Amino acid sequence: MSSKNKFGFAPLDTAPTPARRERSPGPMGAAVRDTAENLQEATEAKVEQRRRNAEDAKAFRAAQEDGLVLERLPVGDIQTDDLPRDRLQLEVIAQSDEMEELKSSIRERGQKEPIEVYVGADGAFQLKKGWRRLTALRQLLGETGDDAFAEVVARVERTAEDRISRYIDMVEENVVREDLSFAEMAQVAITASLDKAVGEPDPNELVNRLYGSLHKTKRSYIKGFVFMMMVLGDSLKFPKAISRNLGVEVSRAITNKAAVEALRIKLEAVTTPDAQNDLLSAFVKESKALATSESAEKPPRQKFEFYVGKTKVTARDGECRIVSDRDFATIPKSALERAVAAFEEALTAQPRVRSLE
Repeated sequence: MSSKNKFGFAPLDTAPTPARRERSPGPMGAAVRDTAENLQEATEAKVEQRRRNAEDAKAFRAAQEDGLVLERLPVGDIQTDDLPRDRLQLEVIAQSDEMEELKSSIRERGQKEPIEVYVGADGAFQLKKGWRRLTALRQLLGETGDDAFAEVVARVERTAEDRISRYIDMVEENVVREDLSFAEMAQVAITASLDKAVGEPDPNELVNRLYGSLHKTKRSYIKGFVFMMMVLGDSLKFPKAISRNLGVEVSRAITNKAAVEALRIKLEAVTTPDAQNDLLSAFVKESKALATSESAEKPPRQKFEFYVGKTKVTARDGECRIVSDRDFATIPKSALERAVAAFEEALTAQPRVRSLE
């Protein structure tokens, strides 16, 4: 008898399905699986590490280009002939007591402040800041032969920078410490004006740019030294010994070409700073006496008037009258005080470089 029903279907098989056999990996399979998992994790870790390394390398290169990374450089690899120093009489400074004190500090405590260098056009390292530190290390290396002094810690500028910015960087540190004399600050401006790469022949304008952080009264004193040093030239053998007041007075007294030429001849014969300053002081006194005698011969000028725009100014002895359509009573007192202070300062400030022609 057929097992199929009238519809042609066989009866359903209701026998239970045998349970699937659980198979656990053997030792070899477990080892392969673990190795694969570890390899996957290691690969992801390496990818992440490489990404971080790339970011760190990029940040390092950027910091290096900006001169933010300190490097150790052989002291013999650094040249000092591209940028003129902001110091006068370097040979004297190199043998001074201050240099011996710096050497003693470096010998005991090491170099604490980095110097600054830049890469010149020929690829060599050129000194920008830190002449005394570099000189001290070179002297110590020559005196002791100790390799501890064979390298200098330096901040290296590798990006191109305009010439005037390098002059500013050179003097900035010493200006902040007030460690430069007026003669040295003036000499930097004179030297920069002769540097064709700077592109500014006016030393007075360079004083404004090099020492822009200084008060304008102090800049006017530097301009006075610029004028004096350009006129007297090499006859000034000890410019650093000239005080601020004496230098400014000499620059104001330089009005007569014959008197200046006589002063030059006298200065060339001096052998000490004191003798030089005595001559300069005598020159100032003679100039003042001459000006007094000339003014005594002229009838005193009672007053004079002039216009600045629509403002009328009347000047006489002890009085300066300003007449304008402006209502000065509406101007704040503080603003008027600043204006009067600027007026007073302008009257006492040293004028721009003058010609003796």
